[in-house]
Amino acid sequence: MTEVRVRFAPSPTGMFHVGGARTALFNWAMAEQSGGRFVLRIEDTDATRNRPEWTEGILSALDWIGINSSHPVFEGPYFQSAYEPQHREAVVKLLAEGRAYYCDCTREALVARTGSEHKGYDGFCRERGLTAGAVRFRTPDEGVTVVDDVVRGKVEFPNEAQEDFVIARTDGSPLYVLANAVDDITQNITHVVRGEEHLGNAAKQMLLWPALGATPPVWGHLPVIVNEQRKKLSKRRDKVALESYRDEGYLAEAMVNYLMLLGWGPGDDREIMPWSEMVPLFRLEDVNSASAFFDEKKLRAFNGEYIRALPLETFEERCAPYLDPSWDRERFSRLAPLAQTRITVLSEIRQNVGFLFLDEPVFDQASWDKAMKNAPEEILSGYLERLDTVNWDPESLKQALEEVGAAHGLKLGKAQAPVRVAVTGRTVGLPLFESIEVLGRERAQDRLRAALTRLRG
Repeated sequence: MTEVRVRFAPSPTGMFHVGGARTALFNWAMAEQSGGRFVLRIEDTDATRNRPEWTEGILSALDWIGINSSHPVFEGPYFQSAYEPQHREAVVKLLAEGRAYYCDCTREALVARTGSEHKGYDGFCRERGLTAGAVRFRTPDEGVTVVDDVVRGKVEFPNEAQEDFVIARTDGSPLYVLANAVDDITQNITHVVRGEEHLGNAAKQMLLWPALGATPPVWGHLPVIVNEQRKKLSKRRDKVALESYRDEGYLAEAMVNYLMLLGWGPGDDREIMPWSEMVPLFRLEDVNSASAFFDEKKLRAFNGEYIRALPLETFEERCAPYLDPSWDRERFSRLAPLAQTRITVLSEIRQNVGFLFLDEPVFDQASWDKAMKNAPEEILSGYLERLDTVNWDPESLKQALEEVGAAHGLKLGKAQAPVRVAVTGRTVGLPLFESIEVLGRERAQDRLRAALTRLRG
């Protein structure tokens, strides 16, 4: 049986698109379940994008989602620029066999001949016998080119509608469509699984592979990923950089789980499932051809589920990069179990526990205005007095505030609003009375006094 060799061939762009991450994971799953190879090839022939830090960004992003050289199925990274001699040899071969020809036509000359700016190349230079210029591949005049796609079925491209496409520039440098085919052939790629925007290239490569003496690979073009307006995700409009999700505090395992479900499902009602369980179930044949909606709210919910499933010690370790190094870790650990049940991304930890470590809370004006409506001075002063003698545990702290609120005709929900803002600076956060307990009697009273001073102006 032929070894499955799938390839992932990103171009350095300064950011790693979540759609590229989905493509990489589908290829990785195929390689892992078959015991084949995942071939990473960096498309670095565009000099404007050939920056080492961008390549490092690709490797770092892939590593974050579990794709790296520590796994036996990983191969590479290779660099397309290293294969330029083979690209040029392929052009020479196609020219020598009459499958390609030189062309010196300008766009203006084509428009003048055809009378239209929308018509494709008309084959004008096919028989001119030029010895210099750009190089075009000679496409068949009749019949159809069929891309037998595992995801989309048989897709037919009438040859009469395919122009003789350029495979090399006037300086001899190859274009993407040729370089990609040559590299895939050189690296014995058996499966090409990529985004559906490359389907048109597949029709051209279906002609190039046999012309270069090779059998075309198995094709699979994945559905486009869209936003909530059902428009294709765009870096100009949408949050698409994998790195931004990583930096915000999404867990890699949650991101992997979610991306795998964009166009594919395990066939049951489960959605939250680890990579180890998804890999044996993944089949390219089961990928849906319909567009896949990238729902950030759902991703966030996934992430919350994964955060809550972490062992507490691991949760604290994952939170560490989002905490100030000067903050007391023992004090943080006392509230960590409560925070773990409430945050959905790790970066939220700072705003949830930051009040513990500040000399005074940072007041959000909107929160202050909202909370200080129902007898705030009476509630704060009454509770301040009760804190002198109350037992310092959450239940006693709660009971004391209930009694203060009742004395002014307020239920606990209304009574605790000004206290919460006075103590934490925010209207929402961790359980109030557990927070006050960890803050300590003296610091809690100081904050209530400061809030009263602010109220009294």
